[in-house]
Amino acid sequence: MSQIEVKKILKAISASDGAGVKLKRSIGTPGAEYIDPFLMLDEFGSENKEDYIAGFPPHPHRGIETVTYMLNGEFEHQDSTGAKGIMAPGDVQWMKTGRGIIHSEMPTMKEGKLLGFQLWINMPAKLKGNKPEYLYIKANELGVHKDDEKTVKVIAGKYEKAEGPEKNHNVEPIYFHLALNEDKEFNCDVPTGHNSFIYLLRGELKIGDKSHYKTGNSNLILLERGNKLKVRAIKKAEFLFIAGKPIEEPIARGGPFVMNTKDEILQAVKDYKDGNFAKY
Repeated sequence: MSQIEVKKILKAISASDGAGVKLKRSIGTPGAEYIDPFLMLDEFGSENKEDYIAGFPPHPHRGIETVTYMLNGEFEHQDSTGAKGIMAPGDVQWMKTGRGIIHSEMPTMKEGKLLGFQLWINMPAKLKGNKPEYLYIKANELGVHKDDEKTVKVIAGKYEKAEGPEKNHNVEPIYFHLALNEDKEFNCDVPTGHNSFIYLLRGELKIGDKSHYKTGNSNLILLERGNKLKVRAIKKAEFLFIAGKPIEEPIARGGPFVMNTKDEILQAVKDYKDGNFAKY
C-alpha cells in the first residue's frame, strides 16, 4: 500500500478564452504545463454576465478530448457534425475530437451565475485520426454516492457502488466531484501508475499523512503516485479528484490542436485554412 502525498500546490491563473470569457486556468500554465494525459483544466464562470455572455464562437479542435462539466448556468453546443444541444446544471459533455471538429459553446442565459469546468485530455496517436464522437451525460445519469459525511458525483471511474457513465476509456480515467463536510475524510483506491490531482473549488483540505502548504480556493493540488488517497476537510470543501493513465507519447501543441509532431500541427492548420478540416 502506498499513500498518495502532495507534490505541489498551485493557485489557478486568471485568464480569458473564446470571445473574452473569464476563467481560472490551472493545468496548461507554466507551473503545470502538462500532467500526462491531462493538457488543460479551466474553471470558468462569473455572476457578471459581461464576463461570459460572448461565449465561445465557432473554433476547431483536433487530437484531444474535451470534458465540459456544468455546475451553474446553461450553454448551447453546436458543431460541424450537425450535433446540437443545451447543457444544464450538472450535465457533462465528453467530446472526442479525433481528426477534427469545429464547434461553438454559447450561453443561453442572459444573466445569473455561470460556473463550470473544462478538462482537456490528450489522445494517443492511434486515436487522433478517428471520427469525432460524443458522450452526452445528463445530471441524473451521473453515479452518486451520498452519506452523512460526503457526496461523491462520479463522471468516470467507480466509488463504492457509484459508477460513472464513461467506461472502457484508453486512459482509465477517474473523475469525481466531491462535497466533504468539515473534519470528515474521503478515502479511495487509485491505480498505482495513474497521474492524479485535486482541484479545490472552495474550502481547505489535508491530503495524505505528510505536512503540506495550506490549501485555498481555486488551488490545483498535484499528487505523487500511489494507490491510496486520503483527504480530510479542515473546512467544508468542494473539489474535483481526477486521475488517468499516462499516454507517454511526444506532444506538439498549436492552439486548439494537439498532435505528436510539429508537422502534424502545420497540417492541421493547413486543413483548417483550406476548408478540409472537418470532413467525415
